[in-house]
Amino acid sequence: MEPCVSDEHFQAHSHAEHTFRRMETYLRTRKLCDVVLLAGERRIPAHRLVLSSVSDYFAAMFTSDVREAKQEEVKMEGVDPDALWVLVQYAYTGCLELREDTIESLLSASCLLQLSAVVQACCSYLMKQLHPSNCLGIRSFADAQGCLDLHKVAHNYTMEHFMEVMRHQEFLLLPACEVEKLLASDDMNVPEEETVVTALLSWVRHDAPSRQSQLPAVLAHIRLPLLKPQFLADMESNPLLRDSVECQRLVMEAMKYHLLPERRPLLQSPRTRPRKATVGALFAVGGMDATKGATSIEQYCLRRDTWRQVAAMSGRRLQFGMAVVDDRLYVVGGRDGLKTLNTVECYNPRSKSWSVMPPMSTHRHGLGVAVLEGPMYAVGGHDGWSYLSTVERWDPQARQWSFVASMATPRSTVGVVVLNSKLYAVGGRDGSSCLKSVECFDPHTNKWSSCAPMSKRRGGVGVATWNGFLYAIGGHDAPASSLASRLSDCVERSESPRRTSRRQYRNPRTNVFTSKCYR
Repeated sequence: MEPCVSDEHFQAHSHAEHTFRRMETYLRTRKLCDVVLLAGERRIPAHRLVLSSVSDYFAAMFTSDVREAKQEEVKMEGVDPDALWVLVQYAYTGCLELREDTIESLLSASCLLQLSAVVQACCSYLMKQLHPSNCLGIRSFADAQGCLDLHKVAHNYTMEHFMEVMRHQEFLLLPACEVEKLLASDDMNVPEEETVVTALLSWVRHDAPSRQSQLPAVLAHIRLPLLKPQFLADMESNPLLRDSVECQRLVMEAMKYHLLPERRPLLQSPRTRPRKATVGALFAVGGMDATKGATSIEQYCLRRDTWRQVAAMSGRRLQFGMAVVDDRLYVVGGRDGLKTLNTVECYNPRSKSWSVMPPMSTHRHGLGVAVLEGPMYAVGGHDGWSYLSTVERWDPQARQWSFVASMATPRSTVGVVVLNSKLYAVGGRDGSSCLKSVECFDPHTNKWSSCAPMSKRRGGVGVATWNGFLYAIGGHDAPASSLASRLSDCVERSESPRRTSRRQYRNPRTNVFTSKCYR
């Protein structure tokens, strides 16, 4: 030990290390020990001062006016003797070995003795050991020990890997209350609800005599209305469900959801809310950035609440149209900063690959794109010289574009949306002004017809549908080049053409929409 000497200060290097090493020697030779811990058949001598210095549990015991403070022998209830001996040695050395066969008893004992550093080390070790075959057990153990971080990580791992978890013994041995908690979660990573039904029925079959009576309560947490009709029909005759009145009621509720689509707004319940993994993917494609044209595609994960870049377009595009056809993203037209494009790219999220598709007949930017009954429509836009009223239709089977009837009004930056098997072109610009007019296309008659106009002019309008209503959101009320151009903060909603309440009716002669304004 080399001393450090100065005029006013002396410090012995490694003083604490040498001191604890000497204390460890006293422990092993049982010298100066003033307490014996009794765990099972094991007697563990120790020093009160050392135990109290590392453990809040022992500090409270030996420094308080309790019986154990003066006892020479202290009985430790509910502690694994081997784990206790390891932790006593840790108090003197600061070291311990983490092993798979002893980690749970060590974590349990360190939780009792309030050794926070050891608890954290054990939890970190178990996090690294997570596997579909053991995550449910680790999750349950963490819950019992009050290890919140470990429980959260194990739970998230279970949700992420549920497809593998459901095939292992731990899942089949779960009690009904734990199965309910799992199946009720929106965070379960499954491709479709049918997977959850399969998991539940496997769990029931594992011990059918005792679990069949519990099936109705657990089945109530499955989103039965979101099952495919054929799968639902097969469930009705399943022997496990056939004789249960409550199970049949739940199946019938789901069938009504499919058979009576017009009543779906009245049939909403927790069972009609899709799980986060089954609602589909949200992609942000291109747009303006610091370099005046992003090429990246980012995907949003609802379960994790995170964005990540998944691909990039072949080049810069602005004011393009986009739609989903056959589970692929189509990027249509736009401009690259110099010229207007008629090219089309197709991105496959599963293979993470791009394909070049046949181009449109017309170069278009500011167009609207939507999918109606299979085909994709490219509506209006600007060709670099003039505003367009023409409309092209992409046939995914023939893989070719063809013209359909033109709109009555040229429209660029137009909002295009599908509602009740019709294509709607909302607002936009015609070159001289922003528009509030709305047109509707019927693919069966190949005709456009006028609808009730919006209350405000909107160029660059956002449009969406929900529960049979069409919504117009934001936009400009004058050409962007105009000094008088303003962004609208008003949202309008059209009346549904179907009867949705006692006060909302379709006009059988005009079939028009009346608009309401929402702020």
